[in-house]
Amino acid sequence: MSLEDKVVITAALTGVAANRDQCKWIPYTPQEIGEEALNAYNAGASIVHIHGREYDGRPSWRVEIFREIMQEVRKRCPIIINFSTGAVGVDKDTRMAHIRELKPEIAALNMGTMNYAKYSQRRKNFVFSVVFQNPFDDIMFFLDTMNQNGVKPECECFDLGHLESIFPLMDMGLLKNFQVSLIMGVVGGMAATARNLAHLATVVPSGIAWQVIGISQDQWLLIATALALGGNVRVGLEDNFYLSPDEMAQGNGPLVEKAVRMARDIGREPATAEEAKIILGLAETKGKD
Repeated sequence: MSLEDKVVITAALTGVAANRDQCKWIPYTPQEIGEEALNAYNAGASIVHIHGREYDGRPSWRVEIFREIMQEVRKRCPIIINFSTGAVGVDKDTRMAHIRELKPEIAALNMGTMNYAKYSQRRKNFVFSVVFQNPFDDIMFFLDTMNQNGVKPECECFDLGHLESIFPLMDMGLLKNFQVSLIMGVVGGMAATARNLAHLATVVPSGIAWQVIGISQDQWLLIATALALGGNVRVGLEDNFYLSPDEMAQGNGPLVEKAVRMARDIGREPATAEEAKIILGLAETKGKD
């Protein structure tokens, strides 16, 4: 099978908002995150997307925490590491310190400001609602830091406008070797529909790898659509706890296993970490470090 037929599977291991009252298998400590990375790797993932957590589960942007996480992952498996930079109410230097110091292969790059919310139909109210600020000046600062340190940007697009914002940054020469994530299902962003994803896939710049990130159980519909369209996929407890409406996944491994089964059902194989580096041009990015 050619690399063009392979699918790169990312596992988003822990996120920043969910807690063990909601899902007891969410990893908090660097050791737990390292074990979940190994489970995801053994199940067929080639990338892990990771947010920092203090040992008690609180969100963390401390370089020391990210360094521990990287060490725990690296000593267990050769999976590709993608560190988050997203945050609300945290200054841009703090959001990039671990990228500058640790130089993971990939770093998330949020592509625009948005209302970011969760709505409860039962309560007829928002569970939470914040403004996720990512002005162009900050995006360009993040990009400059990533480019200087040989880290590949993963352009996270929550809406069509975010995706369209890629083009001026390409024209400026700031975005060269990058990938695109289409995040669907967040209130304030794009609705999680196959029709929307089919259109978005046509807007992604030619020759650029893209993946879908579906929030909650709409994830599986979007993964099926992305697989059929030739895209890559992300699963994991950051995005969705459930294998089916009544079955919570006992860790990230089972979510990856389901994505692998879905890919194989339509004749696609999961890419290994080494294959993913070729598909995503990671060798080219690191060569600029």
